[in-house]
Amino acid sequence: MLLINFKNYITGKKALKLARKIQKYLPKAIVCLSDLEIETISQQTDLKVYAQHVDYFKTDRATGFSTPENIKQAGAVGSLLNHAEHRLMPETIEKTVKRAKQAGLKIVLCTDSVKQARNFIKLYPDAIAFEDKKLIATKKSITQYKPNQIKKFVSLLKKTKILPLCGAGIHSAEDVASAYKLGCKGVLIASAIANNKKPMGLLKELAKIKF
Repeated sequence: MLLINFKNYITGKKALKLARKIQKYLPKAIVCLSDLEIETISQQTDLKVYAQHVDYFKTDRATGFSTPENIKQAGAVGSLLNHAEHRLMPETIEKTVKRAKQAGLKIVLCTDSVKQARNFIKLYPDAIAFEDKKLIATKKSITQYKPNQIKKFVSLLKKTKILPLCGAGIHSAEDVASAYKLGCKGVLIASAIANNKKPMGLLKELAKIKF
């Protein structure tokens, strides 16, 4: 499972151009987008689209919020939740996961600790992504700096149907391969592709990995 998180400043034609490059080499990748880009990318590519966030509010009382129904109608099939750049309170996470399930959306729930991941198991998200905020947007891969924590995290989810993912600082095919060796079933990658002026090289390398 490969989730590619677009930065919010990648919009319009630039976002579509990048999405098409991703589709060419990684047709099974999931792109995580701001609400503004969901409809365009879902309609003009064959990629699966996730929102970067979703709220639990109902459509008729949700001015300024991203409801499950709205992002699904726009073309999203799932959403990230509790990303390091958008942390939520535990009760909000619980309500949101429940609402997303009711709407038929998949949820990748982000966490920065094994302890929190343990608490998330009872919510039955589709996947949990272990990340470290300090490593995000760096070239310091979580697979190199926190391998033991990743192993503990993977072991925690072993007897569940929840997919263990990891992210933060992942910037090469070697990092992705390391994540799989540590037991993860996928990765969350952003800056290495989103901020890359020539992402084709990395996309070609990632295409050699079976996701």
